[in-house]
Amino acid sequence: MAEPFIKIENLSYTYEEEDANASPVLKELSLRIEKGEFVAVLGHNGSGKSTLAKLINMILLPTSGKIFVKGKDITIENMRDEELLELRKTVGMVFQNPDNQLVATVVEDDVAFGPENLGVPSRKIRERVDRVLRDVGMLEYAKHEPHRLSGGQKQRIAIAGVLAMLPECIIFDESTAMLDPLGRRDVMSAIEKLNREQGITVIMITHYMEEAAVADRIVVLDDGKMILDGTPSFVFEHEDRLRECGLAIPQGTELIHKLRRAGISLEGECVTLEDCADLIERSLENKGN
Repeated sequence: MAEPFIKIENLSYTYEEEDANASPVLKELSLRIEKGEFVAVLGHNGSGKSTLAKLINMILLPTSGKIFVKGKDITIENMRDEELLELRKTVGMVFQNPDNQLVATVVEDDVAFGPENLGVPSRKIRERVDRVLRDVGMLEYAKHEPHRLSGGQKQRIAIAGVLAMLPECIIFDESTAMLDPLGRRDVMSAIEKLNREQGITVIMITHYMEEAAVADRIVVLDDGKMILDGTPSFVFEHEDRLRECGLAIPQGTELIHKLRRAGISLEGECVTLEDCADLIERSLENKGN
């Protein structure tokens, strides 16, 4: 079997500095993520999903277990600064609050900050900044002040700043949680485009089922353990198990499940809202015929 892009083996983490008697946030978690995959990680508050994101990016160090990125063990003690920098170039991270990632007073300067610190030549920085701003639909705002932008626009600038580092993988840690529905839609569109068109590996930490529905795969965490792992269709079929750990399936999917239980024939996947609408439309057409 080929080596996965990210391999996690028996990973555990405890916030010991806060409480000597604290229970582990993650408990011997093992997970494989392939290059180019779009993986959504779901779980209620305290399930360990954001802790997992910070461990993969080495913001936190595991209590026990191993994480391998491109075959390299990143959990070795005393990792050198240059090794940590290389990891952050390979695996970028976008946080919940974009204001925490914006460092300059002009959009294009903010996006250029990362490459400048890597010593990238000025001409190439200019090319990168223009390209990544175009990729996230923000090129026309290059001369704007970030603090005057909407939440969704700020988050797309934060994504552009990570993209300018040329990462192979981006972790989105609840990156739409503070946004209104329009902002969430815009950011999700940008994330999907990066994955589908550029092949960037995406790990999306979220509690929005509708966002998870567009992923290739969903991993569900509960009490620090993985309880489900599979396609959105597979995971959403386990409605009772999801409810037990404080999660609900998308409303459209729930409606289709109720209609099926009522005896209405609806054949096909019911993952996205569009899927569900298509199933109902076909059923009505068949009934009319």
